[in-house]
Amino acid sequence: MKQNKYDDKIFFEKYSMMERSTKGLAGAGEWKTLESMLPDFKDKRVLDLGCGFGWHCQYALEHGAKAVTGVDISEKMLNAAKDKTDNNICYIHMPIEDISFRENSFDTVISSLAFHYIESFEQIIEKVTSCLVHGGDFVFSVEHPVFTAYGSQDWYYDEKGNILHFPIDNYFFEGKRHAVFLGEKVMKYHKTLTTYLNGLIQGGFEITGVVEPQPSAQLLQTVEGMADELRRPMMLIISAKKK
Repeated sequence: MKQNKYDDKIFFEKYSMMERSTKGLAGAGEWKTLESMLPDFKDKRVLDLGCGFGWHCQYALEHGAKAVTGVDISEKMLNAAKDKTDNNICYIHMPIEDISFRENSFDTVISSLAFHYIESFEQIIEKVTSCLVHGGDFVFSVEHPVFTAYGSQDWYYDEKGNILHFPIDNYFFEGKRHAVFLGEKVMKYHKTLTTYLNGLIQGGFEITGVVEPQPSAQLLQTVEGMADELRRPMMLIISAKKK
């Protein structure tokens, strides 16, 4: 099922108010970790799957990419991206599942927090493999399988509202999960770590990095409640190279 929650008026307005929306990459807590895993973009053809507001596309262009393409299912996100970023970036309104680029169209494929909205990771691998050159880089972030497993994506609390623990259940049962994000119901797809890693290996990739990003020292010191983010992983970032 192809989801387009970000074109929902209320959800989009709420998302647009988040720090990662208003401040760009500087407002994304995992950005510095993701940045350290990105390849050199100089003279590269870059594809961003689920590009959203286009911040990563803009970054690639500013760091020497010769061509940047962003794909997203949300028309509202792409309209905002066109307003916020360089007009030399090519934005395509399309579900990630429907991309069909020619072989060897890109030197680098990136994606930020999009694949947990898509049912089949194997299909993503097939699409990326088809359009990426041999030796090309594939770097993406997703919500961590520990974070998506139970579905609610919220802590368990005591009667006074204090955090007790984070629930993890039905880990090996992949598929739909109904979560609440920004006060709105959102459907996501849980996948195991095995699915992500073996999917890459079996798809002809060499895994070059796996990181579960933690909050920076600055965030731990300045954002109330951030220390609780050290109690369980929320995101997973993987870098790989096509053999």
